[in-house]
Amino acid sequence: MKITHFQFALAALIATFTASCNAPADKPAQLKKLKEQQVALAKEIAGLEKELAGTDTTEVVGKSKEVVIAALAPRRFERYVQTQGAVKSTDNIMVSAQSMGLVTNVYVREGDAVAKGQTLAQIDNSLIVKGIDEVKSSMSLVNTIFEKQQKLWDQKVGTEIQYLQAKNNKEGMEKRLASLYEQLDMAKIKSPINGTIDMVNIKIGENAAPGFPAFRVINGNDLQITAEVSEAYMNSIKKGNKAEVSFTEYDQKITGQVTFVGRTINPLSRSFTVEVKLPSSNDLRPNMTALIRIIFKSEEAVLCVPVNVVQDINGEKVVYIAETNGKQMVARKKVVTINGVYDNMARVVTGLNTGDKIITVGYQGLNDGELIKI
Repeated sequence: MKITHFQFALAALIATFTASCNAPADKPAQLKKLKEQQVALAKEIAGLEKELAGTDTTEVVGKSKEVVIAALAPRRFERYVQTQGAVKSTDNIMVSAQSMGLVTNVYVREGDAVAKGQTLAQIDNSLIVKGIDEVKSSMSLVNTIFEKQQKLWDQKVGTEIQYLQAKNNKEGMEKRLASLYEQLDMAKIKSPINGTIDMVNIKIGENAAPGFPAFRVINGNDLQITAEVSEAYMNSIKKGNKAEVSFTEYDQKITGQVTFVGRTINPLSRSFTVEVKLPSSNDLRPNMTALIRIIFKSEEAVLCVPVNVVQDINGEKVVYIAETNGKQMVARKKVVTINGVYDNMARVVTGLNTGDKIITVGYQGLNDGELIKI
């Protein structure tokens, strides 16, 4: 009956429009009359559609928007600051010669593993060796004289001066020999640590000199990340905070701890220095860049939603949830308060409850009360 009435009203409007077009009546008056009829007909159509929506379930489903939902449950939430840093090695040492001279031998190549105290190169020591031989020859005579003077002195023969002179000559010769042996040892360039040769900067036939870098030795067992953090987090980041380190070259994340927090603010960058201890790894190299997340606060059970479902509408943070309205499912707009974002999850302070069905797909363009289907 309602459909027949609707059809009759529509036919009447068409007939009136046709008659008015054929009649020579005043056109402005005809236009006004038609608009009035159009408004009345539109109201009647809207009323009929509203009544049909409550009875024709097939039509309702056809007009529902498809969405995907997820039940809201408490989860762990961590606050962090993210920055970029570089790998540093505590044992990254430039080794130079202790004495000047011509290099006669180089015993290692780049990539070789070396032990602490191992000789890396030899500097010409021929003059020192000759000096040692001369002192050893002289010491034979000096020791003999001292032994004879000591026996005489024990027998109260001879003067004390003669005994003291012989003793002084012997001790002086021994000190000179020890000094020559030290010089002989200084003619060797040695590794100060256990590690790997990363650079060889000297060749046989070249002159070595103190302070000139001859080798670089690196120990990859003592690595750390050094980074700069904004002074806004000066009171948040503490020694011992958990840190997650990721490298563009690797898929895995490395977990470490903050081992140092600088107390000085850089006046140019307005930042302070932090260091994160890393486990030993053959894959890590000094000066590699890394992304660091320093976690300074953790909460075990809070409500969080994917940050992308939070929409900014008219200055409000809005999330849509699915609610059942009789036999229908509708979208409901919820104004929420957000406090912090971590790992693409937004921490919800107010506006949502545990168990709410968050619309995670299809939320764009939704209106409050709009019909949806899952």
